[in-house]
Amino acid sequence: MPRARLLAFLAGDPPEHPPGAIDRRTFNLLGLRLPALATAALLLVSLFLLLDRTHDVLPRFGPLDPRSLRNQAIERFVLFGMVPLALLLAVREDPRRYGLRIGDARRGLILLGVLSAVTLPVIVLAARLPEVRDWYAPSMSTAGDVTLSNALDLVPAEFLIRGFLLFALLRVVGPLGVVIAIVPFAFTHIGKPDLEMLSTLGGGLVFGWLNWRTGSIWYSGIYHVLVQTTVIVAAAGWAAGG
Repeated sequence: MPRARLLAFLAGDPPEHPPGAIDRRTFNLLGLRLPALATAALLLVSLFLLLDRTHDVLPRFGPLDPRSLRNQAIERFVLFGMVPLALLLAVREDPRRYGLRIGDARRGLILLGVLSAVTLPVIVLAARLPEVRDWYAPSMSTAGDVTLSNALDLVPAEFLIRGFLLFALLRVVGPLGVVIAIVPFAFTHIGKPDLEMLSTLGGGLVFGWLNWRTGSIWYSGIYHVLVQTTVIVAAAGWAAGG
């Protein structure tokens, strides 16, 4: 693809996310005139992330034990996925306005393929670093089990941060919402290997841009699952001397 066509494909004809009546509603908080829906989304996402960080409903068997990761994924499926979806339905909002749709499938699938081809080999090599290898190798069980746990965990997380929150922000503050959504995403990685934690600034921007561009969470969700599964499987392989 020629350079001009590539730039046009990536940046040309930007999507519009016009606000609806519910997005324009405001409330006054001691003189602060705030958008009601976007403010509620930001506060709820912060609350859900804090609850996830501080409370375990299902048992844990060690922080990196595959059984712990599966139980964590089930909890996040409910807290990050089902609860915000129920809240949207309760206020009669169409979930498709928050990324639960196919969106621009052609652009999404092409970008997903390009991102995967470029980054997954790098992730395999990065998994050889002792800090990354030692963190992720204990999470390995089978490739299918790891993929399922990651899907239950990361797709709802994408919906919470870059669906429920991001699209509410986009209709109030415009593309700046993509940058704002990086903040809670970065906080969820505190305590992980430094390389991964710092990469969330760039990775969060890429994921958010992809959702903004396609109008959907599914392409970033699939890519996030591919990344996480690749690093776990590769780390386990390096730890085993493979």
